[in-house]
Parts: sequence; structure tokens; C-alpha cells
Amino acid sequence: HLRGASAVIDKDFVSELLAEDLHADYLIILTAVENVAIRFGTPEEQALHDITPEEARTYMDQGHFAPGSMLPKVQAAVKFAESRPGRTALITLLQKAKEGILGKTGTRIHQP
Repeated sequence: HLRGASAVIDKDFVSELLAEDLHADYLIILTAVENVAIRFGTPEEQALHDITPEEARTYMDQGHFAPGSMLPKVQAAVKFAESRPGRTALITLLQKAKEGILGKTGTRIHQP
């Protein structure tokens, strides 16, 4: 017998798993902002451009990313970047995706 069950599937984590299964080298997570930022919404806001998974983890531990908003995106990006050498995750605005791929904008998370 099959029975239905309530579940929430996070699109960022599903995208990360799919990218891994497809042996992708690049994962793009599109969102409503051009860059991931620390101290978001404050006068000290700082956009992040190129960071390592370790740096991202430090910012997560410091509480810089809102749960249910930017946090799952950064978590998925870190997981992807660490899943195999040479992988990069990009988080950016849909309208800036091409510029992000070219390294002109967005937040890239990758191993050094």
C-alpha cells in the first residue's frame, strides 16, 4: 500500500543533489539579490564575491544568513563546492546570471 505524507522539499538542496548526480562542475542558485552579503540590511552590509566553503561556514556560524532565506542557499552551495574538487557554486540574481558566470558579479563559493 502507498500512503501520502506531508513533506517540504527545499529547492536549493534538491538542485545541489541533482547537480552532483549529473556530475556538473557549476551550480547556479538564482535568488532575489545580486550577491550574498554579511550584515545584510545594516549600514555595515558587505557583499561577498569569492569565498571558500570554510569562510561561508564561519559566516553561517556567526548567524549572517536568515533561515528559510539565504541560509539554505549558502548551505547547498557549500555542499556542492565540497562535493568534488573543481566545483563552483554561484549565487546571484537571475538578471545577472550571465555576468556572474563571467565572474563579474554574484557570490562564488569554491575550494581555493
